[in-house]
Amino acid sequence: MGDTGRRRHQCPPDRRAAPMPRLALYALIVCLLAVAAAVVSFARGSFLGIVWVLIVGLSSNMCWYYVKRARMEKSVTR
Repeated sequence: MGDTGRRRHQCPPDRRAAPMPRLALYALIVCLLAVAAAVVSFARGSFLGIVWVLIVGLSSNMCWYYVKRARMEKSVTR
């Protein structure tokens, strides 16, 4: 059989949990606070909650971006 281009010996996955990057943690905190603010705004009958929902979307995307970026950097350094 020919070479399939795959590695013959795969490294075992690292079982230790990697710490969350600091910017991802800050974005997660902003996301949770914005969710709380949106709930309070809508409960009071204010449409300002729409702005908070948009901030939730932005901060959650930032959180995922920084987590994925840290994973990529970690895999490149190994």
